[in-house]
Amino acid sequence: MYKSLNQYLKERFGTKVYKIALSSGCTCPNRDGTVGVGGCIFCADTGSGDFAQSATLPIKEQIKLAKEKVASKNKGGKYIAYFQSFTNTYGSVEFLEPKFLEAMEDDEVVAVSIATRPDCLPEEILDMLSRLNTIKPVWVELGLQTIHPKTAEYIRRGYPLEVYDKAVKDLHAIGVEVITHVIIGLPGETKEDMLQTVRYVVESKAEGIKLQLLHVIEGTDLAKDYEAENFYTLTMEEYLQIIKECVDLIPETMVIHRLTGDGNKRTLIAPLWSADKKRVLNELNKVLCT
Repeated sequence: MYKSLNQYLKERFGTKVYKIALSSGCTCPNRDGTVGVGGCIFCADTGSGDFAQSATLPIKEQIKLAKEKVASKNKGGKYIAYFQSFTNTYGSVEFLEPKFLEAMEDDEVVAVSIATRPDCLPEEILDMLSRLNTIKPVWVELGLQTIHPKTAEYIRRGYPLEVYDKAVKDLHAIGVEVITHVIIGLPGETKEDMLQTVRYVVESKAEGIKLQLLHVIEGTDLAKDYEAENFYTLTMEEYLQIIKECVDLIPETMVIHRLTGDGNKRTLIAPLWSADKKRVLNELNKVLCT
């Protein structure tokens, strides 16, 4: 058995809790030339925030619109304010803290989850996160994707593995929980490579993990490599088996926040089977219950 996010949230907050995707208005050092340009090879123009609200809107308005979208699914429940798009600690404290505080002011928001890069956590940002964490729980989601240097270079991640290690240590030192993102199916990686990454995340003592199926999205550099037939994407059967072996490595104390992932159907190139999320989840449940 494993601890799913829904189960964990209900245990922790005593009710159904739904994540709503927001935008802080940040960009990314891997786009603006500080670390690189163009972003990670798989990242679309939305900065992995296909379902997030527009950054042009105030946070309260973003929350209002996001709640309306999921109202039928979360009647009487609470929410996690998920700052999803791009790198949400890549900015000044003066710019960021009011946005996070505005999200926390909503009585129905029980926690704030902040997606970022491990190399975007300087001391002043850590101090800010520490302050915020005294008001409501703060989770930081770190985009690791892989522990393997060759793959990290190919996807243009832009930082070495020890930067992730330091980020986890620094966040734990201020009492902030860590959720680590891992991509399953990166070009050139074997199943054992992927399992090694999951083992590493478990050993890092992150509180949560996201297992994200590699999506090939229109307009990305990854799409160019796919169309040139430089790699193939996983079949559903391959993915199900890998996920089963990943879950077997993850202790029940670590929350699994994701087992697959949502791609924008309008821009998804491959794997097309992943667009049928209900079928994928049903098959995952079958595999994980055997």
